Amino acid sequence: MGKQYAEIDEQLQAWIGRQHVFFVSTAPTDPGGLINCSPKGLDCLRVTGPRQLTYVDTGGSGIETVAHLKDNGRITLMMCAFDGPPKIFRIYGTGRVVQPDDEGFDALLAGFPTMPAARNIIVIAVERIIDSCGYGVPQYEFMQHRKSLGNYFCKQSEADILRYRQDHNSESLDGLPGLDFPDDN
Repeated sequence: MGKQYAEIDEQLQAWIGRQHVFFVSTAPTDPGGLINCSPKGLDCLRVTGPRQLTYVDTGGSGIETVAHLKDNGRITLMMCAFDGPPKIFRIYGTGRVVQPDDEGFDALLAGFPTMPAARNIIVIAVERIIDSCGYGVPQYEFMQHRKSLGNYFCKQSEADILRYRQDHNSESLDGLPGLDFPDDN
């Protein structure tokens, strides 16, 4: 069993800031539902308090994280050191979804570099932080973040992005509610 931490201190915050990728896991309440694990990158994660993390969720074909958070709020983030000394951190908590029309979205988004098509922001109240050795994680050299997402979205109009999200992000694979959309009336 690894060490448990009471909060995200300056040393852990610096370590988190050096990671180029993290993984988000959620699951629906229904035990027959699909468990989701998604990789994230693009400098979209911030420590916003000793027991709070925030990340920008950009466009994608699925909406599992949002649907699961609306269902039960449970979320786990995992980060691995792919360079330097081996280390893994798992951060457990409850998350909430902040969509572009929600109060506070713009203030949260201002803490990040320009993100391609930010569809929502996930705010995580940290409940438990545990590390482990990471001895089995291979070493990789970071080259750069991919430009694919930004290249794709810069060719889309706002109406195209909205239509895509309505078609692909309204509900999860299990049929749980996904993104909320303003009424067209």
